[in-house]
Amino acid sequence: MAPIPKIPQAVPDITFGAPVEGTEVLNVRFDADRDHSRGVEISANGEPVEWVVGLPDAPRRASDFSEHNDFLDDGWRAHGAQIVRHMNQVVAGHPVRAKRHLVQLHLPANIKPRQLRSLIIGVIVGGHQFSTTNEKRPGAVRNLHLAWYNPAHRSIDNRTNLGLRRAVRDGVQLGKATCLSRDLANAPSNVKSPEWLAKRTKKLVGNIPGVKVKVRDAEWLRSKGFGGIIAVGSGSSRPPVMVEMVWDPESIGLPQRRSSIAMVGKGVTFDTGGISIKPAAGMDLMRTDMTGGASVIAAFRALAEGQVPRKVVAIVPMAENMVSGDSYRPGDVVEHYGGITSEVTNTDAEGRMVLADAISYVAKKYEPNAIISIATLTGAAKLALGLRTGAVFAPTPQVALKLARRGAQVGEQWWPLPQPKYLEQAVDSKIADVRQAPKGPGATTASMFLRRFTRGVDLIHLDIAGPGRAEQTYAEVSPVGTGFGARTLVQWLAK
Repeated sequence: MAPIPKIPQAVPDITFGAPVEGTEVLNVRFDADRDHSRGVEISANGEPVEWVVGLPDAPRRASDFSEHNDFLDDGWRAHGAQIVRHMNQVVAGHPVRAKRHLVQLHLPANIKPRQLRSLIIGVIVGGHQFSTTNEKRPGAVRNLHLAWYNPAHRSIDNRTNLGLRRAVRDGVQLGKATCLSRDLANAPSNVKSPEWLAKRTKKLVGNIPGVKVKVRDAEWLRSKGFGGIIAVGSGSSRPPVMVEMVWDPESIGLPQRRSSIAMVGKGVTFDTGGISIKPAAGMDLMRTDMTGGASVIAAFRALAEGQVPRKVVAIVPMAENMVSGDSYRPGDVVEHYGGITSEVTNTDAEGRMVLADAISYVAKKYEPNAIISIATLTGAAKLALGLRTGAVFAPTPQVALKLARRGAQVGEQWWPLPQPKYLEQAVDSKIADVRQAPKGPGATTASMFLRRFTRGVDLIHLDIAGPGRAEQTYAEVSPVGTGFGARTLVQWLAK
């Protein structure tokens, strides 16, 4: 068994307040006159005293849905990542043990809450790494103090101070959610069987007050007619499971002020493509094919811990898509939960098979106001939007724009794609109710396939095949699993 790190991994402990002093304090200061892309170390007697960095450039427009400021990238996330990566190197090379250090980041007096939240996301996520090794890990920033003092705001109860403290709390919550999603996605698949992932999920959320977790095994799934999940998992020696999580504020005496929402995330723990097998190049990255499910688990945990005043249901169908004599085949007809039949034309389109069962189930059992599905689903979405933008399919342009705005606020970019009516006939099958991999624009027809299983409930489908993985480091992102989508789900559903 590979020596994977503890999940979730620890992130820096962040405090906020007046500046502190001490022999083990490592100071970082902002200077508006310096180049933001390069820091400068100030030394005394040969020892670093502080690291001085410039302020980010003026906000740039990341997308052009509207002139609203939500679509401005303020640059603070990338700046936070740059700072923590540098300070990790400083701490790792320091003769004093890492846990004794306090990195103190002196904030500009006029920093805004949204900028501070972005900075914290960058600090937490930018320093995150996943490594399977028995070697001792190098020292890193464990404690970060955000020093803020503005003579114009002396009272600790003033509105500005409270807004900044709220930004710290939110930034930590969002950063932790991304890191947890990354941890789960990056875990190697020889460890990450469906059973392992289900047990890990239950351990992560099962002890939160107001949360109930059920793990549905293969026997239960088969007896209840979850044909899609069973078909995808049939080729593996490790059987499929489905995790069902419910956060209900009323169960612990809290009011429910907002409508109930269901999240469904693809949990394919490894994807060979099945009989429609993938090329060898890049198949090693398929351990991250459950990034959608990982982001649902991480977002659910954050929402439940934050006691969001709405009922949240999260379903993650988990299976391995392997090749064997028991694998499902192109040409098979599979009956999903609820009775709809699918004509299988490509066993590598397995994500929609497991999602279809889960969507039908959650729609029938819980009757939510809306269902959000998220998955690394189609190469077509990646071809259309590249590696840093997710695709949104929503009932109306207004809903898609709202989600895109919420995502942009926390540094995740989305773009709405259409679901034209003329393509509905492409989803129909001549030998079953629906065709699993319809012809036409692949990301669009995949979303329209999933819509057939909603029982009339609105579906917002998020395809993260591009941004769910990264090939190189940029901003706060590092290879391979990015945790993309977790922050958007939290930011959207917590509001």
